[in-house]
Amino acid sequence: MPMNMMLKRTTTCLLFVAACLVTDAQKKQLADDQYFKNNFNNIVQQLPQFIKWVNDKQFVYQKNLKKYLVDCKTGSEREATEAEASLDGAGQPTAYKKNDDLFIKINGAEVQLTNDKDPEVNPTMSPDGNYAAYTKKNNLYTINISNKKETALTTDGSDVILNGYASWIYTEEILGRGSKYKSFWWSPDSKQLAYFRTDDSAVPVFTMTDGTGQHGYVETVRYPKVGDKNPEVKVGIVAPDGGNTTWADFNAKDDQYFGVPYWAPDGSALWVQWMNRLQNNLKIWSVNAADGSKKELYNEEQKTWVSLGDEGKRIKFLNGQNGFLLLNDVTGWKHIYHYSMDGKLINAVTSGKFTVTALNYIDEISKIVYFTARSRENTARHDFYRVDIDGKNLQRLTFGENNHTNINLSPNGSYFLTTYSNTASPNKITLVSNKGKIIKDIADAKTAAFGNYELAKTELIRVKSDDGIYDLPLKVTWPINMDKSKSTRCLFPSTAAPMPATASTAGN
Repeated sequence: MPMNMMLKRTTTCLLFVAACLVTDAQKKQLADDQYFKNNFNNIVQQLPQFIKWVNDKQFVYQKNLKKYLVDCKTGSEREATEAEASLDGAGQPTAYKKNDDLFIKINGAEVQLTNDKDPEVNPTMSPDGNYAAYTKKNNLYTINISNKKETALTTDGSDVILNGYASWIYTEEILGRGSKYKSFWWSPDSKQLAYFRTDDSAVPVFTMTDGTGQHGYVETVRYPKVGDKNPEVKVGIVAPDGGNTTWADFNAKDDQYFGVPYWAPDGSALWVQWMNRLQNNLKIWSVNAADGSKKELYNEEQKTWVSLGDEGKRIKFLNGQNGFLLLNDVTGWKHIYHYSMDGKLINAVTSGKFTVTALNYIDEISKIVYFTARSRENTARHDFYRVDIDGKNLQRLTFGENNHTNINLSPNGSYFLTTYSNTASPNKITLVSNKGKIIKDIADAKTAAFGNYELAKTELIRVKSDDGIYDLPLKVTWPINMDKSKSTRCLFPSTAAPMPATASTAGN
């Protein structure tokens, strides 16, 4: 090769290497205030706000104060009209509080329903939109939307008698904080209300002090400690226009707990979850709404304990008396099971060494169940799956080595939006079909400046448990420019010997 050609190639290579070095050198490092104050606005941004599914094939989201309509079939999007972006749905009224009174909004028009000094709590519309139910001064009320007639369904509410308003222990441990102390439930036909009547009289009072404000304050709560009396709870069923309550056939004096009840699809029965105080025996009873008589449908016993706090997500009914799907973890892994309406097991819908975290949707026409789970392939992430109701043809619908933390399914299950991330990338939102086909990337939390920064590398590694049975996931963030071939030294104690830069030193 001629000398001048060799020199030309050598010069080109040197220039290329120099350019790479200059590019690397130009990468910025995050400042201390960014690291320690979570000030990452320059490299990550908030994801758009999801507004609603317009139908099974279109949804609206908001970005930069504008709302956009996305067509799922084509992936095309345009700015949404005011009607498409409306949050009011198809005219269904919504009840809400304002200045301690009750209001509704119908097709955008605000109407005041109550006007008194006592605040209405947890206003909840009936499924048919004709009533709002709520509690006030620990009594259960309804108001007829058409004539604004308010009806007190109970009258014995007090500091210790709570009707439709849960005691602290039930809110904290069973119904969930998201319930906001609400303990009443409309039947699907809007003809009845189920509610808990709680008697806290025998529950000891616990006193707490708080230093908030200039002088602080003292707060008391009915709080049962180990061995103390629990509240006495009765399960009642009453019509929205008033009348006598039908009480479920349970003895309120028994030491027991009640979970979130489920109305049977036709409204003829209330399915009540019952548990003993040891919390190792869960029973589900079908309570006749007319006379309160009960029939046992399900009985689960475990050597350890059963979680009662399912927040209304344990059971999903199938149409046409075709049974119900139920979540339990009797095998040590939470799975989905198909039962007949009389409580007989038909088949396990899912099985194996993974945990189902949510039963998202049942396509009864195609007999397909959609669910979220701790991944079968990698327990450190969540994935979205579909499976036939008979337990066959399990398919992962989400993709990549990503943790899919939020699944938003279209009304009939044709498409879904997934919000996901991994150890190297912040959240993204992607539109996917129910066959697992990626349709469109909707948003990315990365800004244009993300690639301009030198960021610490985070890795997901596995460490054997002491018994050697499990590979436990561990997330490690390594210092920038760390050389793993060298050893590192713990800061404390000062006499510590050098240790290899492995997972065991990741926290140092």
